[in-house]
Amino acid sequence: MTGNTETGEGEAEVAVIGAGMSGLATVHELRRRDVETVCFEADEQPGGVVRTVRKDGRVLELGPQRLRLTPPVQKLVDELGLSDEMREGDDDMPLYVYHDGELRVVPLSFREAVKTNLLSWRSKARILAEPLTGPPREDESVADFLTRKFGEEAARRFLGPLYSGLYGTPVDEMSAEYSVARALENAGVRRSVLVWVLKKLLRGSDTPPVFTFDDGLARLPEALYDANADAVRLGERVERVGRDGDGYTVVTEDGTTRADEVVVTTPAPIAAGVLEDVAPSASNLRRLSYNPIGVVHLVSDYDGDGIGVLVPDHEDIRVSGLTWNASFLGRDGVFTCYIDPASFPGMEEATDDELGGLSAEEFGRITGAEATPVHVYRWKPGMPAYDMTWEALEDVDLPDGVHLCTNYVERAGITGRLAHARRVAERISDDP
Repeated sequence: MTGNTETGEGEAEVAVIGAGMSGLATVHELRRRDVETVCFEADEQPGGVVRTVRKDGRVLELGPQRLRLTPPVQKLVDELGLSDEMREGDDDMPLYVYHDGELRVVPLSFREAVKTNLLSWRSKARILAEPLTGPPREDESVADFLTRKFGEEAARRFLGPLYSGLYGTPVDEMSAEYSVARALENAGVRRSVLVWVLKKLLRGSDTPPVFTFDDGLARLPEALYDANADAVRLGERVERVGRDGDGYTVVTEDGTTRADEVVVTTPAPIAAGVLEDVAPSASNLRRLSYNPIGVVHLVSDYDGDGIGVLVPDHEDIRVSGLTWNASFLGRDGVFTCYIDPASFPGMEEATDDELGGLSAEEFGRITGAEATPVHVYRWKPGMPAYDMTWEALEDVDLPDGVHLCTNYVERAGITGRLAHARRVAERISDDP
């Protein structure tokens, strides 16, 4: 970056707003292409929702609990020198659904599909008709899409919870067009999910293993920040983006930076505020709904093998799911419990002690084991809801040179954020 640092004035080819995974990955990709970049982050800590804390020597993830070692992720891990810190998980363990008072295996493989008591034989046969159905339809909810593709029983008992558990939104309120349709498109699924899976099996495509780092997933954004620290300004909140001829000005309380292009990676309400001068229609981003998420970490001697538990919204359980970190990631006695307003309407008003006690009680109902809450955290605004409010994106018109690289316009998750950042960097630099 060039300019007068004493007066807080400067210039860069690209200004990135936000140093979560999207922002850090965008900075990294741009700088790899020799694009002069500066990044602004209001928080004193980089990483956004990828955050890890330690409690009594235990590693607790506040955001994502694990990551798949896809080729792009492997490349980044190697590039950042993190390979020796990796901890591979046991992805062969089952994922469960809590149904009618029992833990039942989610059929994620052909063997599990045959053996599971989660579905009737009639429902299993109905799933085989999926190739005869079409892709997502306009104005279709995720619930309607899953039911049309796989039948009501499969949609209600595990596919709906499997999909909506990440976002905390009931599937009958989620827009298929703005959620599952985009996920399928990114995966290369044109019509049939089953045919796509069969082709992968015939090609011998292996599913990348799950992993984390010894000190938690926050090591990834920490390493990205360390590699690009000279271009990232922590604790510097962007107030607004303005016009400057063919370029833009990024105004913070510490000064003004001119940039040819701007990449915004913040949550929708913040993006709406900083862009309102250069893109009045960005105010429509405020219409997007977010779901606050409560994350409660429990410690238990429970020794069941599994990845975790999905809880359908029709079950009388006040949590939406569990991740068994102790089991498949080898985290000492740690289990992560998720609560959202759909599973527990009083979540936002409840105290931390109440959320901790509720989580331990529901953990006991689900597993039959005792647990002690050790940490409670709340994400607000939380996860994008991907509900019918996503129609607001149709009313957002950004000027040339302003880009959104965020989880509410494309896939959520670390892998999706890395891929999106790479595409934005390619578009800006014309360098694949």
